[in-house]
Amino acid sequence: MATLKPFKAVRPKKELAPDLCELPYDVLSSAEAREAAAGHPLSFFHVSKPEIDLPEGTDPYSDEVYAKGAENFQKLLSEGALYQDETACYYLYRQIMGDHSQTGIVAAASCQEYLDEIIKKHEFTRPDKENDRVRHIESLNAQTGPVFLTYRSNDVLNRIFEEQSSKEACVDITAPDGVRHTAWTICDEQVIHQIESSFEAISTLYIADGHHRSAAAGRIYESRKGAGSSGGFLTVVFPHDQMQILAYNRAVKDLNGRRPEEILSTLEGLGTLAESDTPVDPECKNELGVYMGNRWYRFQFNKEVADKGNAVEQLDVSLLQNHVLSPLLAIEDPRKSTRISFVGGIRGVGELEKLVDSGTYAIAFSMHPTRIEDLMQISDEGGIMPPKSTWFEPKLRDGMFTHLI
Repeated sequence: MATLKPFKAVRPKKELAPDLCELPYDVLSSAEAREAAAGHPLSFFHVSKPEIDLPEGTDPYSDEVYAKGAENFQKLLSEGALYQDETACYYLYRQIMGDHSQTGIVAAASCQEYLDEIIKKHEFTRPDKENDRVRHIESLNAQTGPVFLTYRSNDVLNRIFEEQSSKEACVDITAPDGVRHTAWTICDEQVIHQIESSFEAISTLYIADGHHRSAAAGRIYESRKGAGSSGGFLTVVFPHDQMQILAYNRAVKDLNGRRPEEILSTLEGLGTLAESDTPVDPECKNELGVYMGNRWYRFQFNKEVADKGNAVEQLDVSLLQNHVLSPLLAIEDPRKSTRISFVGGIRGVGELEKLVDSGTYAIAFSMHPTRIEDLMQISDEGGIMPPKSTWFEPKLRDGMFTHLI
């Protein structure tokens, strides 16, 4: 049983939403956020990355940063740029990126169900990042960044969402990156009951993105013993068959003292390798692109290699790590190694060429995206996926909805 509750969202005035809503706090660096928010006093980066309003070089984890975020949040509320709904509602949230469209529901998920693993995770979290989110939420007394959840698609919910999204939108903006974000308010008690009861029939929710935010919410719920609205956490939940996962590519700074011929020879022993006249954007599972020495290669793991092990070990990112990165390039722990970088697929394979051609990196690997079905299977089995296995697009916008606790 999945519990998703309506809540009294804090939202921007409709006409101010384009100036206020921003990308998630962890997508941009402090320098990039400072530049993006320059001359834009309503930018939500003043709340989500408040170090931009303090001198450059300020420790982003210092007390004054969290205090500044709370101050900026209260200012947006007191000046009326943000307001809170008077009644608890659900909200629909649609994103359109090129030809891709996804419609989900904004709600308060259950911290207890997160702790009980009804809401399933697939990544480890880092204590420093968890602590940062705990301090940010505690300072604001609010959750400003939604956790991105998914569930196995449900015909009843699909029908409700289609009906409700035919009504007048409360927010409809197109962000600078071209992604359209549209939201609808659902305050009809009968529809709210239908949605709530439909989710109660769903056994499991899955974290797609936001492991640190959900872990932080769970810690605050325990420390506050459920007081106020701390028992819920802000989420947007999409059906699994509308999710879009892009590749998470890899680039390594050196060949660990090996000659390029050794790398290619090892790959030939693992599968099929062929030089390509064009950049390789893998078209299927178990296929990789390799860029080294100004040349692209298309590589396919042999079936006997690819099909060994459990669901985690059969992921393309695991196959690359276990058969190439670790034994050949000595990338033993990609979470800690400073010799490897991860490049979101949104940047395209051309970004890999730039990194290698610049001389900063020696080799790059383009990946095929991890399937959402694999993520759910691994989560169901209690497995943990390798770091940087999935890159979800489009990104949710911070500031569209905030949950006061």
